[in-house]
Amino acid sequence: MTVRTLVLTGFGINCDYETEWAFRGAGSDAQRVHLNDLIGRPALLDGFHILAIPGGFSFGDDIASGKILANRLRYKFGEPLLKFIADGKLAIGICNGFQVAVKMGLLPLFNGALTQEVTLTNNDSGRFENRWVNLRTDPGTRCVWLKGITQITLPVRHGEGKFIPREEAVLEKLRAQGQVALRYCRSDGSPVGEVFPANPNGSVDDIAGICDPTGRIFGLMPHPEAHVVRTQHPRWFREALRPEGDGLQIFRNAVEYVNWRLS
Repeated sequence: MTVRTLVLTGFGINCDYETEWAFRGAGSDAQRVHLNDLIGRPALLDGFHILAIPGGFSFGDDIASGKILANRLRYKFGEPLLKFIADGKLAIGICNGFQVAVKMGLLPLFNGALTQEVTLTNNDSGRFENRWVNLRTDPGTRCVWLKGITQITLPVRHGEGKFIPREEAVLEKLRAQGQVALRYCRSDGSPVGEVFPANPNGSVDDIAGICDPTGRIFGLMPHPEAHVVRTQHPRWFREALRPEGDGLQIFRNAVEYVNWRLS
């Protein structure tokens, strides 16, 4: 079976080529599709198994990061997107794509409706953070994208990455339902405790990524597509790193899931 991935592009999205390349490296037939083409022809999505909303600066981050793209998708493409998810397919939002997913309500998708329950806002540092971080998978997560992954190192590149739930009850629900996917951690895997710079933005509970209740929709602030080969790591020539970057397994897990469940 050929696993097909739609990588959204247009209007300031700038990690689309890297994301397409990462999915191709994981064995998927990935294709970049412009937002206008997708909205104009919603049936295009039916031919794909995975939807990726990459990082970048969609619509120049006007109003707030991801907000305009979130509104366009929610109000012009909401029904086809919910059908795509109901069909058992997968979606990922990376960095700006994560901001889009939470602001349109695609995550955490508690009740199957596009309702915003969490947000991503200005870093506590008050500046754009471009650094490598350590991440650990929550042992109770349902996220199918993180199968077999316990700890990874990826870069972050954002100015509005602080994860905040609408209220404490939302955070408790995320924990109870296995929807907390990734947390920032120290190099030895121990908790950060919301301390900078290991937690680069001040995210509540050190949360770097969440998933929906099925585990098929995944959003994260770090960039897995920016670490799929060892030479993308800043210490590749000083340390004995694996040929494969930490992020590639995330994309491979998605492709393997589709082959297992949708073939």
